Parts: sequence; structure tokens; C-alpha cells
Amino acid sequence: MALATTDLGGLLARSRDLIRSAQRPSGAYPASEAFPAYRGYCWLRDGSFIADAMSSVGEVDSAGAFFDWCAATIEARREEIGQIVAAARAGRPLPDRDMLPTRFRFDGRDGDDDWWDFQLDGYGTWMWAVVAHARRHSLDLTPWADALRLTVDYLVSSWSRPCFDWWEEHDEHVHVSTLGCVIAGLRAAIDSGVLGPDQAVLAADAVHGARNLLRARGVRDGHLVKWLDGDALDGSLAALVCPLEVLDPISPLAVSTIAAIESELLADGGVYRFRADTFYGGGRWPLLTCFLGLARHALGDRDGAVACLEWAAGTATPERDLPEQVDGGLLLAPAQRQEWLERWGSVATPLLWSHAMVLRLAADLGIGEGSPR
Repeated sequence: MALATTDLGGLLARSRDLIRSAQRPSGAYPASEAFPAYRGYCWLRDGSFIADAMSSVGEVDSAGAFFDWCAATIEARREEIGQIVAAARAGRPLPDRDMLPTRFRFDGRDGDDDWWDFQLDGYGTWMWAVVAHARRHSLDLTPWADALRLTVDYLVSSWSRPCFDWWEEHDEHVHVSTLGCVIAGLRAAIDSGVLGPDQAVLAADAVHGARNLLRARGVRDGHLVKWLDGDALDGSLAALVCPLEVLDPISPLAVSTIAAIESELLADGGVYRFRADTFYGGGRWPLLTCFLGLARHALGDRDGAVACLEWAAGTATPERDLPEQVDGGLLLAPAQRQEWLERWGSVATPLLWSHAMVLRLAADLGIGEGSPR
């Protein structure tokens, strides 16, 4: 579904404008105000990837405002982090319900409804994204340094715990994508120079432990898998190749992981989350297709990356809104779609994370306006 250059240019401009206009005065990025389950909330994970995309296309103030929001939100939980760290050191880790949430109100408060909240990946992702932003634009990390140190304490104490994954599912497992986000974030914090010597050593030990665990129990048949000791794939694994750069793109593990995703999760140009997906019937996700595009480009397959960009852009509505996922007659579990429609209405559209990943992939490819990554 190749797009004319003018169509893609219009979508990229729309994506920038949408993200910029949706951003709250606090700096928070809404996930999707059109979708009832997401309305009123900002996720650390989604927001960090959105901010990284905006930073990549030169929207320095927008990205910086989001990182200011992250820092304020984390600093406000200094006492909670201290309690979590102390309990872990004493060998009595707190229960999941007392861990930090993954989504927040726009003013930084916790939500007041039930959610699958204990997720560690967003804490690693925000650190990776803010350090990349500072490096990209030669910025001083001092305004975010205290929050980085607090986040390092939190992850060092808890990185190996099972928790919900990117999709807020299966909290009984340690997820490989989560480990990747933790590794990327802790590594970025170490490289940033804001950690003291003792904290840097603890962070490096955690990175070493997470890497060893990933390679010992997160690999099957030469490629990464969805969770430790499993054999399923997940589309989010492409992010560990690029942009997180947890895997060297020329390594056999990276090459085999992308090949496995292409073999099992790619259909008619778009990427599924995982084969057992039933959410809205299990459609293909534009944002995951863009992650595959970033990984393909890192592996030297520019044509394949462009194909991913074209497919993702081609899912836009006539109003140039990008959805969370698409049907296209290729659902994995079509019988399950109706129950989600009855529960929450139509698929989230526009989803800011989808718009952000189209911007990020286009910037990586040097297509359209904006700074390269």
C-alpha cells in the first residue's frame, strides 16, 4: 500500500501537530483521549516512546516537557521508592499492589480505578529516552538527575520480579521486553554520568544480571522469546534491536529474532503482538510494524524498513488518524472482537504512540522534515 510522498508528508505533519496539541500543560502525553479505557492517563512507556519520537524530529521543548513531568512524578514518590528499596534489601519485598504504577493522571497523581499497574518497563524506558534526548540535543541532564537516581534505585531493587508486560498481561512471568527496557534504561543512566560511584556499580551489576538472565532463559531456537523459559514470540522484541539497542544489530541473536518475528507475526505488511492475542480479535499494530521497520533499518534492510513505514502510514483514517490496531480481515481471533467492541467501543483512534512511531521511523530513514535520531 505505497503512499504518495505528499500523503506521507501530510501524515507526518498531522502526527507532529496532534502530539503537540494533545500534550497537557503538565508535559504529560495522553495515550488516547478518544478511547474510554485510556482517557485521562499518561503511561511512562507510551509517553517515553512518544517523547523520543518528538525529540528525533526536533521538537525539543515538547520532549523536554514530558521528561520534566516524568521527573516530577517520580520525585513525588521518593518515600515510596525508599520503602520499596528497603523492603527488598531486607529480603521482604513489598507485594505487587504496593509497587509504583505505570500510568498516571496528567497532574502526576495515581489513578483511582483498578488497572494492571505493576510494570517495570516504563521506568527503564523513560531513563533511556531522556538520556538519548539530552545527548541528541547537547542538553544538561541536571534537571532530571535526581529522578534518574531514584529510578535506578527502584529498578536495581526490583528488576528481576515478575510483572505485567507491555500489554498489561501475564504478571506471573518475567518478560524479555521488560528486561530489555530495564537494561537500556540502567545502561543509559550509567553512561549519563549522574550516578555516584556506588550506585553506578549497583546499576552495572543489575545490567549484567539482566543480560545473563535474558540470554540464559529468554532465548529459544536462537531467537528471543516473549517471557523467560517460554517459546512464544512477541512483536515488542524488535525494539531490543532498535531503538533500545540492547542487541547488536549484526549479532546472530538480533538477526534470528527479527527473522522469527517476520516469519510468525508479520502478515500482509503488518505485525501482530503475539499469536495468542485476542484483544479486539488480535489485529496488526502500526506501532509494532514501525519497531520492526527500525530493526530492519538497523540490520541494513532499508527497503524493508520503508515497507513498514508505508504499511503503518496506510492504516490512517481519511482524517489522518492512526489507530492502535487494524482488522483488515486478518484477525487472529475474530470471534473475540465483538466482546471488546461492547466493552470499550471502537479501537483507540487516534493513538498517540502510533503517530509517534511513524514519526520516529520516518526520522530514522531521513524521510520528511526533522532531525535524524
